[in-house]
Amino acid sequence: MNARMKYNLIVVLLLSVFTKGIAQDLNIGDNAPDIIQKSINGEELKLSSLKGQMVLIDFWASWCKPCRKENKHLVKTYQKYRNRLFKNGEGFTIFSVSLDNNIKSWKQAIKKDSLIWPQHVSDLKAWRNEAAKRYQVRSIPQTYLIDGEGRIIAKNLRGTALERYLYKLRKRKFFFF
Repeated sequence: MNARMKYNLIVVLLLSVFTKGIAQDLNIGDNAPDIIQKSINGEELKLSSLKGQMVLIDFWASWCKPCRKENKHLVKTYQKYRNRLFKNGEGFTIFSVSLDNNIKSWKQAIKKDSLIWPQHVSDLKAWRNEAAKRYQVRSIPQTYLIDGEGRIIAKNLRGTALERYLYKLRKRKFFFF
């Protein structure tokens, strides 16, 4: 083995060691990695505890103006679909992951924007949030819609696009006479 081949082998080995912990891009059809973080009350919440429901994972922050603008649409959609049945999930909920580093600002934004769903989590590490790293979040707001089996079925649905998508996935009631 010549010096150049040894050098290339060392580079490949080093790259594999240093990139091992880096998350891969998540695609539609992939299983959503679990998120386990603290709620605003300090209790540990798990994304996996919502299995069976249609869940929107929403990466946001109190300081993000586009996120705060989107919150009014999320509240409306949550109220409309939270008790609906879907082809692969019962009910709709939101799992909010905050990229805040200030708990007071985070709590105030939740209250001011009337974010009434109970799943609000953060590790208060801002852009170094562990879930944001795992989900390759590079800008916010960013969302992932997962079905009742925990599979990613859509990404970055906002406003009326989210509502239309959920409308298509709902179970229809049929009446037989």
